[in-house]
Amino acid sequence: MQKYPSGTVYFSSWLNENSISHDLQQYYIKANWFTPIAFGVMYRTGDRPTLFSALSCFNAQLNKKFHIGALSALELRGLSHYVPLGRQQIVVYCPRGEWLPQWFLKYDWGVDVLIKYYQTKKTGISILSENDFEFAASSPERAFLECLDMSPKHYNITDLYQVMEILNGLRPELLQSLLEECKSVKVKRLFLYMAEKAEHVWLEDLDLSKISLGIGKRAIVKNGVYNAKYQITLPRDLVNYE
Repeated sequence: MQKYPSGTVYFSSWLNENSISHDLQQYYIKANWFTPIAFGVMYRTGDRPTLFSALSCFNAQLNKKFHIGALSALELRGLSHYVPLGRQQIVVYCPRGEWLPQWFLKYDWGVDVLIKYYQTKKTGISILSENDFEFAASSPERAFLECLDMSPKHYNITDLYQVMEILNGLRPELLQSLLEECKSVKVKRLFLYMAEKAEHVWLEDLDLSKISLGIGKRAIVKNGVYNAKYQITLPRDLVNYE
């Protein structure tokens, strides 16, 4: 147990595989060495597991593929102008066909958790660390596309443009792959409009002929301003933003 950092979440099946039997686990719980979170899930008594340590343990012990994405991933990298008010919201992405159990959603990690599902490739997911725990998180390139996918329901589009303005270091090669893989016409058109408006130099390195923008008009918002080039209706405050 001393080999693992403070805050480790232990899963019963993983402990059993590592020579700590179910009977021994119950003994540890009764002896107050382990504190249970739910059936088959526990941590060392006195530790304070976090959302990040729990996700790290999920992926490492149970071979899951959960990752932190959208604005949460940008915030972790210092690429957001937002200052969270009240409890921070963390967006956790799950592959289609997998899910986070109810105990995870009900446990108070000190943050609010928003679950999203994805069925795209794992392109643009890298590793971050916090307090000796490594966890998967979207790269800035993927995270911003995830933000656009969640707009305008979860994120204000003009606020996202203000984030786009500071994304000077996005990598064209990775962006090219992500935009070619992306299935959302809305996301791709919004992204290219914002990149062009922000006058990012990396936009020149994208091969737009390989990025399908679909056909037909898209009304992103109601009562907005129509952009003929990308055939999207945009918020007036975004169009007028300078």
